[in-house]
Amino acid sequence: MTYASIMVAVDLTDEARSRVRLAKGLADDFHARLIGVAAEQSAYAVPPAGPTPASAFALAEGAEAILNDLRRAHEAFAEGAGDAGRIEWRSTLGFPLPFLLAQAPAADLVVIGRKTGAVPALFAVDPADAVMHLGRPILLSPPGVDHLDAKRVVVGWKNSREARRAALDALPFLKRASEVLVVCIDEEGASDGQDTLRLLQAHDVSAIHVRRAADGRSVSGALVETAAEHGADLIVTGAYSHGRLREWVLGGTTRDLLTGAPVCCLMSH
Repeated sequence: MTYASIMVAVDLTDEARSRVRLAKGLADDFHARLIGVAAEQSAYAVPPAGPTPASAFALAEGAEAILNDLRRAHEAFAEGAGDAGRIEWRSTLGFPLPFLLAQAPAADLVVIGRKTGAVPALFAVDPADAVMHLGRPILLSPPGVDHLDAKRVVVGWKNSREARRAALDALPFLKRASEVLVVCIDEEGASDGQDTLRLLQAHDVSAIHVRRAADGRSVSGALVETAAEHGADLIVTGAYSHGRLREWVLGGTTRDLLTGAPVCCLMSH
């Protein structure tokens, strides 16, 4: 099992350049196709009422500005991706998330960035929306991270549909890793992850089981701390197993990792 096609969402931030370099490195490692995608919607998506010359001028001017933004995004992608083969660019004048959803069938893995205030509002893809709707595993890259070795990986485990899917979606990484820690946090329920551990080992994954007590920490904090202790640069988890609305109101592991994880996170829903 491998990733044959990797997609990366591109915007106009400095973080996007790092993200493209990270995605290019993974495409090289897995001998995969690399697809860059970008979309932006004009503020005049719904034209002002009435066929006035001013509104027509505003629409044309807005479209030209967006085309210029998309050209800049393409240049950033081309700079990071280089001139190697199996490179593809896709862009459009439209809303970013629906466009990304339409392109997702072409990829095994989608690399996106953290949502920040610096991202132009009309160019941004919210990672929470992406993980909920893409139907593909997402790899969230933190700002400034332009390389992923994934020699040591932490798998945050609880017996949920989302966690089971994430463990299998991450197999191309896990099979290449020298050490995989299946981490169970006490407050996450009774399942000890032994069946998942044996399944991963049956796939020739060098996996070991680690049980951690929460000790007053959040689950996300315990996972990040475990990753730091073992030198892991990738955390694998299911996303929104408690439901997105509940996490938005009460807080939760997925939200915390999406907004603050210092290492890459692979998530599936």
